[in-house]
Amino acid sequence: MSELRSIRITITETSGSTPRDAGTSMVVSECETLGSIGGGRLEWRATAIAQEMLAAGQTHAEHTFILGTSLQQCCGGRVTLSFDAGTWTLNSPPARGAPIYLYGLGHVGEAVARAFTPLPVHLITADDRADRHADWQAPLDLARVAEPGGYHLIMTHDHGLDLALCEILLGRGDCGYVGLIGSRSKRARFISQLRAQSIDPTRLTCPIGLPGVSGKEPAVIAASVVAEVLLRQSANENLESCEKKDRCS
Repeated sequence: MSELRSIRITITETSGSTPRDAGTSMVVSECETLGSIGGGRLEWRATAIAQEMLAAGQTHAEHTFILGTSLQQCCGGRVTLSFDAGTWTLNSPPARGAPIYLYGLGHVGEAVARAFTPLPVHLITADDRADRHADWQAPLDLARVAEPGGYHLIMTHDHGLDLALCEILLGRGDCGYVGLIGSRSKRARFISQLRAQSIDPTRLTCPIGLPGVSGKEPAVIAASVVAEVLLRQSANENLESCEKKDRCS
Protein backbone atom coordinates (compact mmCIF):
# COMPACT_ATOMS: atom_id res chain seq x y z
CA MET A 1 0.00 0.00 0.00
CA SER A 2 2.97 2.36 0.53
CA GLU A 3 3.22 2.94 -3.25
CA LEU A 4 -0.50 3.70 -3.66
CA ARG A 5 -2.32 6.94 -3.07
CA SER A 6 -4.40 6.39 0.01
CA ILE A 7 -6.30 8.09 2.81
CA ARG A 8 -5.19 7.87 6.42
CA ILE A 9 -8.13 8.03 8.82
CA THR A 10 -7.17 9.10 12.33
CA ILE A 11 -9.30 9.38 15.44
CA THR A 12 -8.45 12.88 16.68
CA GLU A 13 -10.97 13.27 19.49
CA THR A 14 -13.32 11.06 21.49
CA SER A 15 -15.82 11.45 24.29
CA GLY A 16 -18.00 8.91 26.04
CA SER A 17 -17.90 5.23 25.12
CA THR A 18 -16.02 4.62 21.85
CA PRO A 19 -14.58 1.48 20.21
CA ARG A 20 -11.02 2.87 19.94
CA ASP A 21 -9.05 5.73 21.49
CA ALA A 22 -7.74 8.98 20.01
CA GLY A 23 -4.61 8.45 17.91
CA THR A 24 -5.83 5.17 16.38
CA SER A 25 -5.44 5.10 12.58
CA MET A 26 -6.32 3.06 9.54
CA VAL A 27 -5.33 3.46 5.89
CA VAL A 28 -7.68 3.08 2.92
CA SER A 29 -6.74 2.81 -0.75
CA GLU A 30 -8.97 2.06 -3.71
CA CYS A 31 -8.34 -1.69 -3.35
CA GLU A 32 -7.54 -2.45 0.29
CA THR A 33 -7.53 -1.29 3.91
CA LEU A 34 -5.01 -1.65 6.72
CA GLY A 35 -5.70 -1.28 10.41
CA SER A 36 -8.96 -0.56 12.19
CA ILE A 37 -10.61 2.33 13.99
CA GLY A 38 -13.03 0.05 15.78
CA GLY A 39 -15.18 -1.79 13.29
CA GLY A 40 -18.93 -1.61 12.94
CA ARG A 41 -20.80 1.15 11.13
CA LEU A 42 -18.23 3.81 12.09
CA GLU A 43 -15.46 2.04 10.20
CA TRP A 44 -17.79 1.16 7.32
CA ARG A 45 -18.85 4.82 6.93
CA ALA A 46 -15.29 6.13 7.32
CA THR A 47 -14.04 3.73 4.64
CA ALA A 48 -16.78 4.87 2.27
CA ILE A 49 -15.86 8.54 2.87
CA ALA A 50 -12.18 7.78 2.19
CA GLN A 51 -12.99 6.00 -1.07
CA GLU A 52 -15.21 8.90 -2.13
CA MET A 53 -12.33 11.29 -1.42
CA LEU A 54 -9.95 9.20 -3.51
CA ALA A 55 -12.38 9.21 -6.42
CA ALA A 56 -12.90 12.98 -6.17
CA GLY A 57 -9.24 13.84 -5.58
CA GLN A 58 -9.88 15.40 -2.15
CA THR A 59 -6.90 15.72 0.17
CA HIS A 60 -8.40 16.50 3.59
CA ALA A 61 -11.65 16.23 5.48
CA GLU A 62 -12.88 16.04 9.05
CA HIS A 63 -16.07 14.42 10.29
CA THR A 64 -17.65 14.00 13.71
CA PHE A 65 -20.01 11.14 14.48
CA ILE A 66 -22.40 10.65 17.39
CA LEU A 67 -22.25 6.88 17.41
CA GLY A 68 -25.64 6.23 18.90
CA THR A 69 -27.84 8.69 16.97
CA SER A 70 -26.02 8.89 13.62
CA LEU A 71 -24.69 5.33 13.29
CA GLN A 72 -26.89 3.31 15.68
CA GLN A 73 -23.84 1.87 17.47
CA CYS A 74 -24.52 0.75 21.02
CA CYS A 75 -21.40 2.39 22.53
CA GLY A 76 -23.01 5.77 21.88
CA GLY A 77 -19.98 8.04 22.29
CA ARG A 78 -18.66 10.82 20.06
CA VAL A 79 -15.77 10.42 17.61
CA THR A 80 -14.00 12.97 15.40
CA LEU A 81 -12.08 11.60 12.42
CA SER A 82 -9.44 13.29 10.28
CA PHE A 83 -9.03 12.14 6.66
CA ASP A 84 -5.70 12.91 4.95
CA ALA A 85 -4.52 11.88 1.49
CA GLY A 86 -0.97 10.69 0.87
CA THR A 87 1.17 7.59 0.30
CA TRP A 88 0.67 6.30 3.80
CA THR A 89 1.95 3.19 5.47
CA LEU A 90 0.55 1.94 8.74
CA ASN A 91 3.14 1.20 11.39
CA SER A 92 2.70 -1.79 13.64
CA PRO A 93 1.32 -0.89 17.07
CA PRO A 94 4.01 -0.49 19.73
CA ALA A 95 4.78 -3.62 21.69
CA ARG A 96 3.26 -3.85 25.16
CA GLY A 97 4.60 -5.70 28.14
CA ALA A 98 7.69 -7.86 28.53
CA PRO A 99 9.08 -9.79 25.54
CA ILE A 100 7.68 -13.19 24.62
CA TYR A 101 10.29 -15.87 23.89
CA LEU A 102 9.22 -18.78 21.71
CA TYR A 103 11.53 -21.80 21.65
CA GLY A 104 10.79 -24.13 18.73
CA LEU A 105 9.30 -23.45 15.31
CA GLY A 106 7.73 -26.77 14.45
CA HIS A 107 4.12 -26.97 13.28
CA VAL A 108 2.72 -25.67 16.57
CA GLY A 109 5.50 -23.14 17.11
CA GLU A 110 4.99 -21.65 13.66
CA ALA A 111 1.24 -21.44 14.30
CA VAL A 112 1.91 -19.64 17.59
CA ALA A 113 4.32 -17.22 15.88
CA ARG A 114 1.73 -16.46 13.18
CA ALA A 115 -0.96 -15.86 15.81
CA PHE A 116 1.26 -13.35 17.61
CA THR A 117 2.27 -11.52 14.39
CA PRO A 118 -0.55 -8.91 14.25
CA LEU A 119 -0.55 -8.31 18.00
CA PRO A 120 1.24 -5.51 19.88
CA VAL A 121 3.85 -7.79 21.44
CA HIS A 122 7.61 -8.24 21.15
CA LEU A 123 8.13 -11.84 20.00
CA ILE A 124 11.59 -13.42 19.84
CA THR A 125 11.94 -16.90 18.34
CA ALA A 126 14.65 -19.54 18.72
CA ASP A 127 15.24 -22.86 16.93
CA ASP A 128 18.52 -24.71 16.44
CA ARG A 129 17.49 -25.88 12.96
CA ALA A 130 18.85 -23.52 10.28
CA ASP A 131 15.88 -24.00 7.95
CA ARG A 132 13.44 -22.56 10.52
CA HIS A 133 14.71 -18.96 10.12
CA ALA A 134 14.34 -18.13 13.80
CA ASP A 135 15.71 -14.97 15.39
CA TRP A 136 18.17 -17.13 17.37
CA GLN A 137 19.73 -20.48 16.44
CA ALA A 138 20.94 -21.11 19.99
CA PRO A 139 17.88 -21.55 22.23
CA LEU A 140 19.92 -22.16 25.39
CA ASP A 141 21.93 -18.98 24.85
CA LEU A 142 18.75 -16.97 24.40
CA ALA A 143 17.31 -18.42 27.61
CA ARG A 144 20.40 -17.26 29.49
CA VAL A 145 20.34 -13.65 28.22
CA ALA A 146 16.57 -13.07 28.00
CA GLU A 147 15.23 -9.99 29.74
CA PRO A 148 13.91 -10.41 33.27
CA GLY A 149 10.14 -10.69 33.46
CA GLY A 150 9.78 -12.26 30.02
CA TYR A 151 7.20 -14.83 28.97
CA HIS A 152 8.75 -18.10 27.76
CA LEU A 153 7.03 -20.72 25.61
CA ILE A 154 8.96 -23.99 25.25
CA MET A 155 7.94 -26.27 22.37
CA THR A 156 11.08 -27.57 20.66
CA HIS A 157 11.50 -30.81 18.71
CA ASP A 158 13.73 -32.31 21.43
CA HIS A 159 12.56 -33.24 24.95
CA GLY A 160 16.15 -33.03 26.18
CA LEU A 161 16.36 -29.44 24.93
CA ASP A 162 12.98 -28.69 26.49
CA LEU A 163 14.28 -29.91 29.84
CA ALA A 164 17.50 -27.92 29.56
CA LEU A 165 15.49 -24.78 28.81
CA CYS A 166 13.28 -25.42 31.83
CA GLU A 167 16.37 -25.83 34.02
CA ILE A 168 17.85 -22.52 32.85
CA LEU A 169 14.66 -20.48 32.99
CA LEU A 170 13.37 -21.80 36.30
CA GLY A 171 16.86 -21.56 37.76
CA ARG A 172 17.00 -17.86 36.89
CA GLY A 173 13.99 -17.11 39.09
CA ASP A 174 13.15 -13.86 37.28
CA CYS A 175 10.87 -15.02 34.46
CA GLY A 176 7.32 -13.76 34.29
CA TYR A 177 6.06 -17.04 32.88
CA VAL A 178 7.56 -20.38 31.83
CA GLY A 179 5.21 -22.53 29.78
CA LEU A 180 5.97 -26.00 28.42
CA ILE A 181 3.88 -27.69 25.75
CA GLY A 182 3.03 -31.27 26.59
CA SER A 183 0.77 -33.72 28.36
CA ARG A 184 0.27 -34.22 32.08
CA SER A 185 2.58 -37.22 31.91
CA LYS A 186 5.31 -35.05 30.39
CA ARG A 187 4.74 -32.55 33.18
CA ALA A 188 5.11 -35.27 35.83
CA ARG A 189 8.32 -36.55 34.26
CA PHE A 190 9.83 -33.07 33.95
CA ILE A 191 8.89 -32.13 37.53
CA SER A 192 10.63 -35.26 38.79
CA GLN A 193 13.74 -34.50 36.76
CA LEU A 194 13.83 -30.86 37.82
CA ARG A 195 13.53 -31.75 41.48
CA ALA A 196 16.39 -34.20 41.03
CA GLN A 197 18.44 -31.18 39.93
CA SER A 198 17.27 -29.22 43.03
CA ILE A 199 15.23 -26.86 40.82
CA ASP A 200 11.85 -25.71 42.11
CA PRO A 201 9.28 -26.63 39.41
CA THR A 202 6.29 -24.83 40.93
CA ARG A 203 6.48 -21.95 38.44
CA LEU A 204 6.39 -24.26 35.43
CA THR A 205 3.09 -24.22 33.53
CA CYS A 206 2.38 -27.47 31.69
CA PRO A 207 0.15 -28.11 29.80
CA ILE A 208 -0.15 -24.61 28.37
CA GLY A 209 -3.16 -22.81 26.91
CA LEU A 210 -6.56 -21.94 28.27
CA PRO A 211 -8.29 -24.84 30.02
CA GLY A 212 -11.36 -26.14 28.28
CA VAL A 213 -10.21 -25.37 24.74
CA SER A 214 -10.22 -28.72 22.95
CA GLY A 215 -8.49 -29.66 19.72
CA LYS A 216 -4.98 -30.76 18.77
CA GLU A 217 -4.73 -28.80 15.53
CA PRO A 218 -1.76 -26.36 15.59
CA ALA A 219 -4.00 -23.34 14.95
CA VAL A 220 -6.33 -24.30 17.83
CA ILE A 221 -3.41 -24.83 20.20
CA ALA A 222 -1.90 -21.52 19.08
CA ALA A 223 -5.13 -19.60 19.74
CA SER A 224 -5.35 -21.10 23.22
CA VAL A 225 -1.70 -20.40 24.05
CA VAL A 226 -1.76 -16.82 22.77
CA ALA A 227 -4.96 -16.11 24.72
CA GLU A 228 -3.36 -17.42 27.90
CA VAL A 229 -0.27 -15.25 27.47
CA LEU A 230 -2.38 -12.15 26.77
CA LEU A 231 -4.46 -12.80 29.90
CA ARG A 232 -1.31 -13.16 31.98
CA GLN A 233 0.11 -9.95 30.49
CA SER A 234 -3.08 -8.06 31.32
CA ALA A 235 -3.11 -9.44 34.86
CA ASN A 236 0.51 -8.40 35.41
CA GLU A 237 -0.14 -4.94 33.96
CA ASN A 238 -3.13 -4.46 36.26
CA LEU A 239 -1.09 -5.63 39.26
CA GLU A 240 1.75 -3.24 38.40
CA SER A 241 -0.75 -0.39 38.00
CA CYS A 242 -2.28 -1.12 41.42
CA GLU A 243 1.15 -1.29 43.04
CA LYS A 244 2.11 2.03 41.45
CA LYS A 245 -1.06 3.67 42.76
CA ASP A 246 -0.35 2.29 46.25
CA ARG A 247 3.17 3.78 46.19
CA CYS A 248 1.87 7.15 45.05
CA SER A 249 -0.99 7.35 47.55
